[in-house]
Amino acid sequence: MCLEGSYRTLNRLRRREAWTGLAFVSPGVIGLLVFAVGPFLASGLLSFTNYNLLEPPKFICVANYILLFHDHRFYIALWVTFYYAIVSVPLDLAVAVGLALLLNQRVCGLGIFRTIFYLPAVLPPVATAVLWNWILNPDFGILNAALHFFGIPKESLPQWLIAPEWTVPAYILMSLWGVGTAMIVSLAGLQDVPKSLIEAAILDGAGTWARFWHITLPMISPVLFYNVIQGIIGSFSYFTTPFILGQGVGSGSGTNDAGLFYALYVYQQAFSNLNLGYASALAWVMLVIILLLTLLIFRSSSIWVYYGGERR
Repeated sequence: MCLEGSYRTLNRLRRREAWTGLAFVSPGVIGLLVFAVGPFLASGLLSFTNYNLLEPPKFICVANYILLFHDHRFYIALWVTFYYAIVSVPLDLAVAVGLALLLNQRVCGLGIFRTIFYLPAVLPPVATAVLWNWILNPDFGILNAALHFFGIPKESLPQWLIAPEWTVPAYILMSLWGVGTAMIVSLAGLQDVPKSLIEAAILDGAGTWARFWHITLPMISPVLFYNVIQGIIGSFSYFTTPFILGQGVGSGSGTNDAGLFYALYVYQQAFSNLNLGYASALAWVMLVIILLLTLLIFRSSSIWVYYGGERR
């Protein structure tokens, strides 16, 4: 009887411990279901409806997806986003690795330099957009003033965010402002490179470039792989900066839709045109594109990503 009572007490304590654990994790689980999984599933259902917030959703099957192929602004948004991603992701990655190499040296005030280069990545996006709007102003911005100081005539200065051909390059230039996160991740990868390999290469007579190309770069390739994935996802969800800077030009997407990023177009359809069904279809197409690009990079990782002596 004493042993049976001990088992009952133990089971009661275990149940109480389990319920206590569930109570502690429940806010996170409920938040995930309500604010992530719920809207995710709801958008999938709404993508097959005609819904404008004012009337109940009407089921229209795949009409929204068929409409995509006849929507010229959809193709513009795809082109602008792919243009931005193809140029900004490799450029940001190169700058991040370059800064990480510089900040991996033993110099005085290294912590201060690391903080300075990382700080822009944690600034509010709206404040950053307003700052760049001032920097890139074609008439009195400090960037054009600097270009004019170095001899470029005023009539040849770039018309940032105004001329269609200079809109996406302006956003690519602004993307360099936020490479701090990729820089920190790259710096962590550089500090994990075995010093014994570098010392052995020096003894073998390898130069700086040879050591970087044959030792450092392969050893940090998993970090580069991570930054590429994050960069692609960030490019297709790029919204805040073009939304803020495009409000004073045309429909909020720049002259001739030159700044019509995909996420911005989804927002316009959902909250400007009140076409939530079509916006949901656009969002799901964006999800499929991101998944395909991510899968492609994962499949190619066996060629260029080094995993500690074995290839995937």
